[in-house]
Amino acid sequence: MEQLMRNFFLFLSKNKFFTKMAKKYGLRLGAKRFVSGETVEQSVAVIKELNSKNLAATVDFLGEFVDNEKEANERAESSIAMIKAIGREKLNSQMSVKMTSLGFDISEKVVMNNMRRIMDTAKENNVFVTIDMEDFERCQKTLDIFKQLKSEYDNIGTVIQAYLYRTEKDIEELNQYSPNLRLVKGAYKESPEVAFPEKKDVDENFKKIIQMHMLNGNYTAVASHDDNIINFTKEFAKANNIPKSQFEFQMLFGIMPERQLQLAEEGYTMRVYVPFGTDWYGYFMRRLAERPANVAFVLKGMLKK
Repeated sequence: MEQLMRNFFLFLSKNKFFTKMAKKYGLRLGAKRFVSGETVEQSVAVIKELNSKNLAATVDFLGEFVDNEKEANERAESSIAMIKAIGREKLNSQMSVKMTSLGFDISEKVVMNNMRRIMDTAKENNVFVTIDMEDFERCQKTLDIFKQLKSEYDNIGTVIQAYLYRTEKDIEELNQYSPNLRLVKGAYKESPEVAFPEKKDVDENFKKIIQMHMLNGNYTAVASHDDNIINFTKEFAKANNIPKSQFEFQMLFGIMPERQLQLAEEGYTMRVYVPFGTDWYGYFMRRLAERPANVAFVLKGMLKK
């Protein structure tokens, strides 16, 4: 049943009709739990609140699979506005970007122009930028763009997904760039030809790449809500004398906030992934797909209304 629910919500996440309706009617049906707001100002207020609790942030202007240059450029402008706000307000926050919202599927010229505009602004404001990883078919090109930009900018990282078979090799090849990587399980529906279909195998690969990246001496962001993964990371770091300054934990806004505070109180860098914007539908559906408890929460909120 859990797998059926996951597949159902992943299918809905790519439905263009529902995406359009979600933009029209705004943050309803429980999405406010996972999305900080629709504007830069609303997101800034949320980040300030997180910072006041000793929680760091990385903010993402929601949107993906843009197919026209005008919209891609507009989305780049929104990310640039957020970066300027981070600098202006002196927030403890980074920026995350999805390249399919910036022209990735249009042309290399469009996406690289927008990425360089974003990176130039980020460099001016001393803001670190992470390129989010999306589905498998875009993985290699995403890494190729990351490598190119890493040769031009220091303040850039990307994401590696543990559920892909190729991940161990990617960690090995990226080591020459001394990369700052966010390690995740992966949230897209992929074929068993390219991704581990069983959770236990994904978990084992997740642990393997955490070990590899940390032992390589590179900064490691472990993005997980799984206590087994979190505790494994803490124990591995302690056993190998890896300082807390070399790694951090990341969790999604609205999920396990008490655990986030606990990790911060224990002295770990705890970074919250804070999405904002009107194009929240696909992101919201993937959050429902990941955790059945999220569905229960949303249904409970709807019944209260």
